[in-house]
Amino acid sequence: RACSMCQPCNLPKTPTKSCKSRGSNLRVHFKHTRETAQAVKGMHIRKATKYLKGVTLRKPCAKQWGWPQGGWPRKSAEFLLHMLKNAESNTELKGLGVDSLVIEHIQVNKAPKIRHRTYRAHGRINPYMSSPCHTEMILTEKEQIVPKPEEKDIPEETEETKTYLWPGNKSHMWLDHLLLLPIQTHPVRLNFCLAC
Repeated sequence: RACSMCQPCNLPKTPTKSCKSRGSNLRVHFKHTRETAQAVKGMHIRKATKYLKGVTLRKPCAKQWGWPQGGWPRKSAEFLLHMLKNAESNTELKGLGVDSLVIEHIQVNKAPKIRHRTYRAHGRINPYMSSPCHTEMILTEKEQIVPKPEEKDIPEETEETKTYLWPGNKSHMWLDHLLLLPIQTHPVRLNFCLAC
């Protein structure tokens, strides 16, 4: 019987431009894998591969909490590298461009714990549990950003074409309804001249 956590929790927005990779009951710590997965979420596939290879070589920390202390979960990084390689081959099978792939969704769930035993003093036995995990990731082709079209040239206003109306300005002829307006603190720009 399949575990309820094995079911996919997120479907791709555009199935034709995305590919999936899943692993069930992976014998790797859930907590370490979850932290490593959140570190690569949203990355480009090449950048994520380079990052995870660096984690296995103990260069960048995959688990860091805002201070210099961190960790290098090597086994989790290796499992995620295998999943990225699997997703990349799925992409080639679908005919998508590998160079434009981004990790859109990555999720790590707890799998059923595996029970072992450890022997203690006086004939006692204690549980020795392992915490495997289910992992899934969805890679999507990044959409090409279309450049913004150039704006049309707008002719600049000259002194003849622009007119400012300010209460108390006697150089222009005022209309009766404008005189009834409350005193304004900023000039109002009109596109026609009232003096004409």
